[in-house]
Amino acid sequence: MRVFGIWVLALLAVVGSTRVEAQEKASAKPKAAAAVTTPVNINTASVAQLEALPGIGAKTAQLRSRHWIITHGDGRTEEVRGDGVVGAQPTLRAGEHFEYTSWAMLSTSFGTMHGSYQMVRDGGEQFDAEIPLFRLALPYTLN
Repeated sequence: MRVFGIWVLALLAVVGSTRVEAQEKASAKPKAAAAVTTPVNINTASVAQLEALPGIGAKTAQLRSRHWIITHGDGRTEEVRGDGVVGAQPTLRAGEHFEYTSWAMLSTSFGTMHGSYQMVRDGGEQFDAEIPLFRLALPYTLN
């Protein structure tokens, strides 16, 4: 088994599920802007793309749980679910972030991970903050 360190920067207090925010915005303003219909990768999106998402604003959210899908280099997958991250369930206000280091054990020298954080806003609204696929590799094993 190989152990991989994972460094994750969670910028989650501002971005959430477009489905939840679309409902909030529709109820707040009768003439809301057109909803975003395609997924937006929060890690690569421009400021303009993020601001175009419905419901973006200064809202506090708490990270309650995580769900990871880990794929080993041989194609074997496993799922990890649990409360919070590294023993914490951080509450993030707009503009704040939470960093942590964790690990995953793989049976191969490379693999991938993706998943989501399950978040809850002060008003009780729940949403998933999706984490796109990223690679895991031992140093100097891939070009």
